[in-house]
Amino acid sequence: MATATLHATDTHDHEHEHHELGFVQKYIFSEDHKTIAKQYLISGIIWAFFGGAMSVIFRLQLGFPNMDLTWLKPVLGQWIVEGKLEKEFYLALVTMHGTVMVFFVLTAGLSGTFSNFLIPLQIGARDMASGFINMLSYWFFFLASIIMFSSLFIETGPASGGWVIYPPLSALPQAMPGSGLGMTLWLSSMALFIVSQLMGGINYICTVINLRTRGMSFTKLPLTIWAFFFTAILGLLSFPVLLSAALLLIFDRSFGTSFYLSEIYIGGEALPNIGGSAILYQHLFWFLGHPEVYIVLLPALGITSEIIATNSRKPIFGYRAMIGSMMGITCLAFIVWAHHMFVTGMNPFLGSVFMFLTLIIAVPSAVKAFNYITTLWRGNIIFTPAMLFSIGLVSLFISGGLTGIILGNSALDINLHDTYFVVAHFHLVMGAASFFGLMAGVYHWFPKLFGKTMNKNAGYIHFWFTFVGVYCVFFPMHYIGLAGFPRRYYSFTALGNGRMEAFVDMNMFISIAAILTFLAQAIFAVNFFYSIFKGKRAPQNPWNSTTLEWTAPIEGIHGNWPGEIPAVYRWPYDYSKPGSSVDFIPQNVPYSATPESNFPEENEEIANEKEIEGLLDIQNSAYSH
Repeated sequence: MATATLHATDTHDHEHEHHELGFVQKYIFSEDHKTIAKQYLISGIIWAFFGGAMSVIFRLQLGFPNMDLTWLKPVLGQWIVEGKLEKEFYLALVTMHGTVMVFFVLTAGLSGTFSNFLIPLQIGARDMASGFINMLSYWFFFLASIIMFSSLFIETGPASGGWVIYPPLSALPQAMPGSGLGMTLWLSSMALFIVSQLMGGINYICTVINLRTRGMSFTKLPLTIWAFFFTAILGLLSFPVLLSAALLLIFDRSFGTSFYLSEIYIGGEALPNIGGSAILYQHLFWFLGHPEVYIVLLPALGITSEIIATNSRKPIFGYRAMIGSMMGITCLAFIVWAHHMFVTGMNPFLGSVFMFLTLIIAVPSAVKAFNYITTLWRGNIIFTPAMLFSIGLVSLFISGGLTGIILGNSALDINLHDTYFVVAHFHLVMGAASFFGLMAGVYHWFPKLFGKTMNKNAGYIHFWFTFVGVYCVFFPMHYIGLAGFPRRYYSFTALGNGRMEAFVDMNMFISIAAILTFLAQAIFAVNFFYSIFKGKRAPQNPWNSTTLEWTAPIEGIHGNWPGEIPAVYRWPYDYSKPGSSVDFIPQNVPYSATPESNFPEENEEIANEKEIEGLLDIQNSAYSH
C-alpha cells in the first residue's frame, strides 16, 4: 500500500530547528501542549491518590465504626479523639473527596490531559492556538490545587458541608469549624480553578475551529476531538455560573449581604440577614453541576470511541449518529439541572417538565451505548489494557445509566434522594466510568506521551482488580440505599431504630472492597512511573491506528512534525476495509493511492486531492510568519 510522501520546506526547517531551552522554560513554564498535558496528568494522578485515601478513611469509619483508629493519629492529628474519627472531620473528608475527584481529577486530570495532548496532534496543528494561555491555564489550576491542599492543614479543618457546599452551612463562618477559613480557601481555590478551565476551554475551541490541517473538515475529525470540543463548550457556558454562585457566597460570608440567607437563628440568636434564598444557590450550582457530569464523561466517551474502533479493527458504527448524540447531550445538559432539586418544594408541574427532559437525555446516551456494542460485534478484538478499560466503561455507563432513569422519575427520587442509591448511581455512571476512560487513555496514548510502553500484564491485573472492585463497592450501595441509608451520616449504628444494624455486614463488605480497590491502584502507579524511565521504547504506531498523531515522531518534538504537516484525505476509521491489503489506512493516505479499496463516492474525492495539496504553501507560509 502506498503512503503519502511528506516534503519538508526550507522555510519550515529553518523555523523549527531545535534551539536549547532552559529547564524552567522546557519543563515548568512550558508552552508546548505535550508538556502541559503531562503536567495535568501527573497532577491528576497525585490528586487521585489523595482523593482515594480520603475515601478509604471515611469508609473505615462506616464499615468498622468500633475500630480503634489511633494508628491514624500521626497523619490526622487532632481529628482522631480517643481512637475515633471526629464527626466534623468525617464530613470534611466527604466534602474534600468529592471536590478533589470531580474537579481536580476527572475534570482537570482527564480533560486537561487529553484535550491538551490530542487536539493539536489529531487535527494536524503545531500547537494550541495560544501556548501562553495554555500555560497560564495549567498554572492557575496548580495554584488552585495548592490552596485547596493547604486547607487540609489549618486548625479548624477543611471545608465541610458536602462537595456541593450548600448554604447556610457554607454561608455562615460561625456555623461549624469547617465553615470558617477552610470554606474561604475552598471558594478561593474554586474561583482560580474556574478561571483555569475557562482559559483552557477557549483555547480548545479556537484550536479546533482555526488550526485544522489541509483536508481536515469537521466530518473527518476523530470522535475524540468532537468530544473535547463539546466538553469545552459545556465548560465555557456553565462554569461562569458556578463562579457567580461562589462570588455571591463570598459576599454573604464577608460583606453582610443576604443572597442566600434569611431568618437564620444560631444559638437562639436571630441573625440580621433577611430576603435571601438557599434555593437560589442550588439553582446556580446545579446549572453547572449537571453539565459537569458530561464535562467529565464526554472526554472519556470520546477516548473510548477511538480505542474501541482501533482494537476492534472495525470502523466506528454510526459516526454521524455519535456526533449527533454528543450534540444532543450537550444541549440537553443545560436544561435538566433541577432533577437534583425535586425535594426543594418545587412546583409539581415544573418537576414533571424536568423529569421529562431528564428521561429524554437517556436517548442520546443509549445511542452511544448501542454504537459501542455494535462496533464490538464480530470485530477482530484485541484485548489491550486500554481496550479492557474501554469495555469496562461501556459496562459502567449502561449499569449506572439505568439507575439514572429511576432517579429521573420525581416520584421515585423523592424517596431515594440523599440515600446511598444516589451515591451508587453517580459513582458508577460519572465517577468510575470517567476514571475508566482516563485509564484507557493513559494506557493507549502512553507510547505517544512518553515514547515508552507500559507493562501489559500489569495492566491486565490492574483492570480486573479495579473492575471487580468498583462493582463490589457500588452495586451493594443500591440495596442499602433502597433500605433508606442516608448519605453523609457519620455512623448508622447511632440511629438506634434497629433497621440499619441489619446492614452492618454489607457496609463492612463495601469498605473492604473500597480499600482493596484503592490499593490495586498501586499496580498502575508503579507500572506508570517505572515505564516512564525504564519502559521499552515504543514503535512509531504500536496500535496500527489511522489518526494523525501516530504520524508524528515518537520523540515528541517541538512543532509535532519535522517537515510539513500531513494533509488529510479520509475519515479517521478506515479499518478492515474490503479490498485493502492491510487492515488500516491512515488519514494522510490519499484515495489515489488505494484504488483497490475505494468506494465509488471515494473515487470522486480523488479530484479534490490537488486542491488539498495546493493549500500546502499557504499553510506553511502562515505558520512561518
